Amino acid sequence: MATIKDVAKLAGVAVSTASYALNNSTRISAATKQRVEEAARTLNYKKNGIASDLKRTRTNTIALILSDLSGPYYSELIKGVQDVTTANGYDLIACSSIGGPQSTAVKFLREKRVDGAIILANNISDQITIESAQEGFPLVVLDRDIKNKNVYHVEVDNEHGGYIATEYLIHKGFRNIAYIGGPKDSNDNKKRFRGYLNALKEHNISAYSNLNSIGNFTREGGYKATKLLIARGELPEAIFYGNDEMAIGGLQAFKDHQITIPEDISVIGFDDIQLSEYVSPALTTIKQPKYEAGALAVDLIFQIIEGKQINEKYTLSTELVERNSVK
Repeated sequence: MATIKDVAKLAGVAVSTASYALNNSTRISAATKQRVEEAARTLNYKKNGIASDLKRTRTNTIALILSDLSGPYYSELIKGVQDVTTANGYDLIACSSIGGPQSTAVKFLREKRVDGAIILANNISDQITIESAQEGFPLVVLDRDIKNKNVYHVEVDNEHGGYIATEYLIHKGFRNIAYIGGPKDSNDNKKRFRGYLNALKEHNISAYSNLNSIGNFTREGGYKATKLLIARGELPEAIFYGNDEMAIGGLQAFKDHQITIPEDISVIGFDDIQLSEYVSPALTTIKQPKYEAGALAVDLIFQIIEGKQINEKYTLSTELVERNSVK
């Protein structure tokens, strides 16, 4: 199998020149580039993708690093990133952060195997993110605040979303409102919980119980947290679940105990994933712009690559979607 050294020798150029030519660098003349490409075709030379990516100025690839690639929340986010990436002639690599510091995702960051990255993964630490960020290698983070001149932020107004969810339940006449939240290290969860507390405080209502951070943002977690609530024997009038996945798990737990929604207890979620419209009863929830968040995040990366000045932080709004799970 021919190597790049063989191509360089046949073309009569240095190996570095051959590498630049085959990676469309502007450092060499069109005539030299043509000579190298002809040598590569003659030898049937095939580039080693990853090795080549590590050496060239641009990889034409963006990384999207997520805690979980399978959740319904992520599908719309990924689509937003993919549509803008494709429109700009780039490739997208979506990878899981499972494994933390030893994961492939961290290797992409530390070894600069891509031209920029979007990070929505709690187990990629702030330290790793800051160490990886540098001028010419833009990073956009979601669900966290990091102070670094080369790290940019796209966030949904989770605190206001938590506020309007709770305010909606209060206006429906409920005073005994529980919150079931997600992971302790989730910035999204902290802000949604803060919005919940702010709404209760404004109306001089006490929080039902400290159930924050026990649902883990998963359907199973919501199911188990709701089972615990039922086991306590004193149900609240309404529950605000920190995301739709947990709310859907909660609906199943209530069904298993013949507790009717919304007649016996009202439920509201957060995210407005596609499934929330089709469960029974259809879930009242807070809609966040998942597609738009992904599209904006990668658009910012392309603006930075083009040398444009952008803001450090962008905040997207939420809205209430009324369905049938609140009486």
